[in-house]
Amino acid sequence: MPLYLPIAEMSMNIFLLLGMGAAVGFLSGMFGVGGGFLMTPLLIFTGVPPAVAVATEANEITAASVSGALAHWRRGGVDIKMGAVLIAGGAVGSFIGAQVFKILRELGQVDLVISLAYVLFLGSVGALMLKESLTAIQRQRKGVVVVSKKRDHSGWIHRLPLKMRFRKSRLYISALLPLIIGCLVGFLSAIMGVGGGFIMVPAMIYILGMPTNVVVGTSLFQIIFVTASVTFLHSVNTQTVDIVMAVLLLTGAVIGAQIGARAGLKLKGEQLRAILALIVLGVGVRMAYGLIVRPGDLYSISPVLGS
Repeated sequence: MPLYLPIAEMSMNIFLLLGMGAAVGFLSGMFGVGGGFLMTPLLIFTGVPPAVAVATEANEITAASVSGALAHWRRGGVDIKMGAVLIAGGAVGSFIGAQVFKILRELGQVDLVISLAYVLFLGSVGALMLKESLTAIQRQRKGVVVVSKKRDHSGWIHRLPLKMRFRKSRLYISALLPLIIGCLVGFLSAIMGVGGGFIMVPAMIYILGMPTNVVVGTSLFQIIFVTASVTFLHSVNTQTVDIVMAVLLLTGAVIGAQIGARAGLKLKGEQLRAILALIVLGVGVRMAYGLIVRPGDLYSISPVLGS
């Protein structure tokens, strides 16, 4: 059943949008990612203007993350203090990213920058995650006992100021580390329409040294506030949030996130990371393909949003 989307200025099938939202919500609950790295390209592939896809997806990610974070909260898997520091950095990054997005849109280069950002970040992060997770799986199959070691924050990291104790994560580190990570994720959220979980989750594990049992829930917790901020900024600065599309996507996402949170408990940490890495790489390859292959229509007469 087709439905007209006023901001995107096109019609889409209602059940397609609901199904896409449910699939992304499932990934959100299982992996602790907002799912925007998958949904935004999917919307672009179906013909939604990139600017509208980015801004609208940030809205949908907020709802999916709320649903997933609540599921993990009930199991005690959210570090509120760490999440608050990440949110502070994310607020700054999302504001900067929204301003950059507005400038790129005025220059007519936003579509190219979005595609290049996906290829760069998804390709590099996915490759690193896949290599690490496959190595861990091979060691387990060979009977090698892998003992999880607490990260030793030494050297220049140890000398950073503003140290804080995060009891839930059993860490005593400088608040500058999560602030910088949060700022980067907020910037990417505004530019790429993602929650940033595909970068946040590996960073929390490998850089901050957080225990796996609190990584997913804490990631979703901070994504809620960062993507809500991005949605507001895009609504004010670029007017590219399609509320009709967002409502349909988040309806499916809320349901999918609850199912995904339960499914994630049945898989080991390295298996979750391997599956996530394959999905991330797949999306990156598809975006790269779209940049390299000659399009069927060399010219477009579609109206420029906001003109």
